[in-house]
Amino acid sequence: MGLNAGLVPARVPGPAKHGLLELIAHARSQGFSLRWACRQLGIDHARVIAWAAKQEAGSELADQPPGPLAGEALHALLDWEKDTIVQIAKDWGQVDLSHRKLAHRGSRLEQVYVSESTVLRVLFEAGMRLPGIPQPTERRGKTPWPDWVELIPGQIFIYDFTHFRSLRDWCAIAVVDVVSRYWLSTVFAPEETSVQVETAFIAALEADGKGWLLEDADLAAELASGQIPENDERVSALLAVSDNGPQMRSSNTAQFMAIARIAQHFGRPGTPNDQAWIESFFGHLKGENPYLDTITDPAVMRRELDVRREHYNTIRLHEGIGYVTPEDEHHGRGDAIRKARRDGLHAARAHRIATRRKMRHTTGNPSNPNADN
Repeated sequence: MGLNAGLVPARVPGPAKHGLLELIAHARSQGFSLRWACRQLGIDHARVIAWAAKQEAGSELADQPPGPLAGEALHALLDWEKDTIVQIAKDWGQVDLSHRKLAHRGSRLEQVYVSESTVLRVLFEAGMRLPGIPQPTERRGKTPWPDWVELIPGQIFIYDFTHFRSLRDWCAIAVVDVVSRYWLSTVFAPEETSVQVETAFIAALEADGKGWLLEDADLAAELASGQIPENDERVSALLAVSDNGPQMRSSNTAQFMAIARIAQHFGRPGTPNDQAWIESFFGHLKGENPYLDTITDPAVMRRELDVRREHYNTIRLHEGIGYVTPEDEHHGRGDAIRKARRDGLHAARAHRIATRRKMRHTTGNPSNPNADN
């Protein structure tokens, strides 16, 4: 039986266990105790008790291979857990719509505790597909700008509202030129309506020297009566770009824009990239001037916004327009400034080359060890 090799090892085959149990049973029949017999054999009596219990239960005494069955993880889901996941998906799928919510639904109901990815895998294996959040069948294409629009300063304005942390009940509307990035006007007010839009655009037109667009009383009367002229050169001299906010879409704003001969262009809903110029503008304004979010006095905020507008237009170099100021670009000086820099770079390079050549011929190159002393 393999019992003549010394003390019983840690692992014993099934037949050896049967032999040991028979040997111990014989010793006990002769009046010896279980512990005495185990001590003589050099085996822990607890192991013998466990073997005897397995033998009485009709189980195999041979050791099973360690670990789970081949191809099965030790922490694998149990069958009842899979069934519970499928049932929860049937009951709550139309409400929760996603496997992530269903995983938390199971915990909330105290029925099953699994990860989100586990729910997705179980449903996939069961051939189930959640309805998910309804998606639009076709993505809306971007509306092109009118054919008459030119990418020149003074023709395309973009505007939007923003809020500051310490004055959440107040809002600021800014009007910016899309091409030159010139900050034309700002209105800071406790309301966010079409009135603020009109006030901001009146200031923007005055700042850009286009106040005369508001002086056409005949056109205003025609529009007020509901008559919109066709093929009239007075209509649509400028373009205003915005999102689909109620202030931008209101009939009062539309009438004012028509009187000022400003066509409206709206971005796609849920697509802020269509208004990237104004989004970037507000991002830089707040990011470079974080103190604006700490101001609690509206009068102080108005003064600071005016100071920032002056700095933004006349001092701050703008990367998007070739590192000139918006005022330079808006008034046509940008090309000359950029050309002067290119010419200066070329002249500086030529001057360095000429200077070093002259130095080499007159003084020699002291860094050259072969130069004559």
